[in-house]
Amino acid sequence: MDSSLGRVAKAEQTRDVVPAAGVQPLTGGMRAMLYIASGLVFIVGIQLFIGSEYTDRYFAWTVKPSLTAAFLGGAYWASFSLEWLAARQAAWARARVAVPAVLTFTTLTLVATLLHLDKFHLNSPNPETALAAWAWIAVYAGVPGAMSLLLLRQLRAPGGDPPRRLPLPRLVQGGLAVTGLALIGLGVALFVAPTALLGGWPWALTPLTARAVAAWLLGLGIAIAHSAWEADWQRVQPGMMGLAVFGALQIVSLLRYPDAVRWNSPAAWLYVVGIVVALVMGGYGLWAARRA
Repeated sequence: MDSSLGRVAKAEQTRDVVPAAGVQPLTGGMRAMLYIASGLVFIVGIQLFIGSEYTDRYFAWTVKPSLTAAFLGGAYWASFSLEWLAARQAAWARARVAVPAVLTFTTLTLVATLLHLDKFHLNSPNPETALAAWAWIAVYAGVPGAMSLLLLRQLRAPGGDPPRRLPLPRLVQGGLAVTGLALIGLGVALFVAPTALLGGWPWALTPLTARAVAAWLLGLGIAIAHSAWEADWQRVQPGMMGLAVFGALQIVSLLRYPDAVRWNSPAAWLYVVGIVVALVMGGYGLWAARRA
């Protein structure tokens, strides 16, 4: 009896890292990259979501208003849940929803950093402030290239995709596709022409914070549209987790800093609807995947 229980426990421990025969596995390099990236974004989430009012000292650049810092911190923690859950998958098909989104976000954040390098605390007299800025530069200079190389190795790994056993309902798939494309369009516009669109955001942004927000909108939009393409509950579970966490934390951010929002603007109410939809859609996706 004890021996049988031991075998079951061992099987449970290895279930997430050993795919079925013939299925393309998540490579060790990509798994490690996802774990490392999840740890990095978790730390940044602490700086921004918990320390929203102290970015002048504990973050790479000063983020104002505090609502913007909380927004970014919530997005980082949503990315943590996405990447952590993806890293635990055995098959590449059930983890890959995280990779194009993370690669897009990190690349665009590197571009935004280089475009606004004068805003960073690289020469701060406070050692912890300067360290935060230089660590930021190091991470975003290294992660996109490293993930791109690991992605090339991942795509050459032997094996194929497992069959789609738990397909998404067509209505859910269509809703994900429309939502993802809308976020991608908004993210592109805000990143390319931040100054022209600053007045259309629910609260005040600078060109740098606008591009930082846009990078997250693009990453999130790609993850959602990718989930629609995968069209299987088992494959999209990491994406649904990230979406639910994103929606929940953005609601908390609004409750913390309601005075920063232009409530007389239609954009504010569209934003509220959007984050509620994110929470509901992600929560439903998690529930449906567990139930299936």
